[in-house]
Amino acid sequence: MFIQKTKPFLYLGSFYLIVSLLLRTVFLLDPITTAHFGVLEILKIFAVGFINDCFVFILVCPFLALYFLFLSDSKYRKPYGQAILGLLAVLFLYILLIPNNIFKQYGGSIAEIALIFIGLKILFFGLMFLLPERRVKIRNIFYFITIFLYVLLIVFNTVSEYFFYSEFGLRYNFIAVDYLIYTNEVIGNIMESYPVVPLFLAIFTVAGSVTIFIYKKTKAELLTLPDLKQKLILLGSFLVLTGISLLGLHFTTKITACNVFEEEIQANGLPKFYWAFTHNELDYFQFYPKINQQRAERIFLSQFSEPVLKRNIISGQPELKKNVVLISIESLSADFMEHYGNTQKLTPFLDSLADRSLMFTNLYATGNRTVRGLEALTLCIPPTAGESIIKRENDKNKFTTGSVFSAKGYDVKFLYGGYSYFDNMQDFFAGNGYGIVDRNNFKPEEITFANVWGVADEDMAKKAIQTMNQESRSGKPFFNHWMTVSNHRPFTYPNGRIDIPGDAKSREGGVKYTDYALRMFFKMAEKQEWYKNTVFVIIADHCASSAGDVELPVEKYRIPAMIFSDGFIQPQKFTETMSQIDVMPTLFGLLNFSYQSEFLGQDVFSKEFRPKAYIATYEDLGLIKDNHLTVISPVRKVKQYALFQQKNKLDPAFTLYFDEKPLKNTARNEKLVEETISAYQSTSFWLKKNKLNR
Repeated sequence: MFIQKTKPFLYLGSFYLIVSLLLRTVFLLDPITTAHFGVLEILKIFAVGFINDCFVFILVCPFLALYFLFLSDSKYRKPYGQAILGLLAVLFLYILLIPNNIFKQYGGSIAEIALIFIGLKILFFGLMFLLPERRVKIRNIFYFITIFLYVLLIVFNTVSEYFFYSEFGLRYNFIAVDYLIYTNEVIGNIMESYPVVPLFLAIFTVAGSVTIFIYKKTKAELLTLPDLKQKLILLGSFLVLTGISLLGLHFTTKITACNVFEEEIQANGLPKFYWAFTHNELDYFQFYPKINQQRAERIFLSQFSEPVLKRNIISGQPELKKNVVLISIESLSADFMEHYGNTQKLTPFLDSLADRSLMFTNLYATGNRTVRGLEALTLCIPPTAGESIIKRENDKNKFTTGSVFSAKGYDVKFLYGGYSYFDNMQDFFAGNGYGIVDRNNFKPEEITFANVWGVADEDMAKKAIQTMNQESRSGKPFFNHWMTVSNHRPFTYPNGRIDIPGDAKSREGGVKYTDYALRMFFKMAEKQEWYKNTVFVIIADHCASSAGDVELPVEKYRIPAMIFSDGFIQPQKFTETMSQIDVMPTLFGLLNFSYQSEFLGQDVFSKEFRPKAYIATYEDLGLIKDNHLTVISPVRKVKQYALFQQKNKLDPAFTLYFDEKPLKNTARNEKLVEETISAYQSTSFWLKKNKLNR
């Protein structure tokens, strides 16, 4: 009898395990998986993955278990049926009519959700109570719907994980959590990027077919409902299995892997999603290696001429109150440009501009999300574990590049073609003194093309020129930070602008169109009176992809950056390793600004500068220095890799590759390990104590 009553779980579980096996196989064959595995490694991946999937399936079964536990005919008999129906009706009226009921006190949509749930419960219970002769048929319908929802979620999750892995080379992480929060942009992105109607038809067809099969094989179990003893056995078994699964996942998720791809493929996406959802900000001092705080600060601050957090930057030259336009380009990897070896001629304008600019040829992004790039260029500090500061509650009144310009009398603005509430940008920039120009500021006639992420870059270019003309008429210098949007999936843009159709939805097209829009912007800018007195900083926010064999694949963090000003900045290449957080302090040095600094980036032309770069994911924090990559991770893990140079015909400074196997502890450079810990520990401590404020 016990085995019979568990048949629905066995069929659903078998389907889930088969689908997970197929998904794991697809991940191994996916082009983004650049690692190669031996037979034993593949067997390990599938064995660990199978165990993970078994545990996860048990943990997602509570609703199905509750469904079977509450199956009963006795609750519909008099007087129990009337009593239950009456209580449900009273609860419905309580939520509907009492203004300050307990559900409304929780805020949000809790009361509305509770009202809908109780209303449906009254409807379904009433049907079962009033139509006893049709009870079995109605129960079968509800059972079919329950199984269908489980199967649909399994299929939908599998498809979602496939697309997520194909783009990021990872199972679910913080990005997936963002996708759940920013549903408008994300659903719009999916609608514009993929053949949604055929895709959803396929999903529902597969889910429906599997549901019909499971339903036919198991519906007979509803003819004889379990008694109280059987229900207690089922409940006890489920609780024991749940405990085993929770304990088991605690160990299987810690099984070591030889590279990131192995770790991700053998994992299950749902626990990773849960972990990301509950760890918006990681406590550095709980999860990461640390040293004495005073020693950490002393080591980190020793790189500055004045080894204190608040330092006086004094220029011996007169300050140059030039206008500054900072352009953050969405997802522009270094290897899209000809200067870094690309032969597709995707960025003809940027490559020509680089020849007339101060170009930083060996610069690394701090992270793999737009908010990380904005954080690096605005706060000029190393990344910290968890979410970007831009998305944290304590994101206002920081010491920023905008606050330096404001103190110098500049008009400071953030320009964005989309709605700046996305990724909390509006709250962050407005809370730090920036004016905001975004899609809300566009008149309908000013938009020639838009997708879910915002207006086309050429439309934003026109709006930027319009904004700068207004600012220049005020007599004040201006600082504008423009974040582009077109080089983002779905990569759609107006047709007829470049030789790749705007509806081809190709990344190469997105890159080339953004290059076209920037050419158009500079052509318009050249005709303005303020142009000759303006410095342009052009830099990517992050690379197009961060997937790699190790935690922090160095080559996936290298981005292009240049500073251009006709007649002011002399063309040259700066080839030393540097970080995204060094760009704005370097610009302030070129403008001879004197100010009290809390930036943790450096002017690369100062005598104190030492080549280095900070790169990170949400968990792994790295330092590139002295031909080593040092990575610290939860829980107090330390790895170090040896870097070496890969020569490139167009760019002799091309530093890309490193040994994929970490150095043994005896071969590690402990001084660099200590420097890495010092940098991230100090930054985390100062943020925690609100010391990086205006």
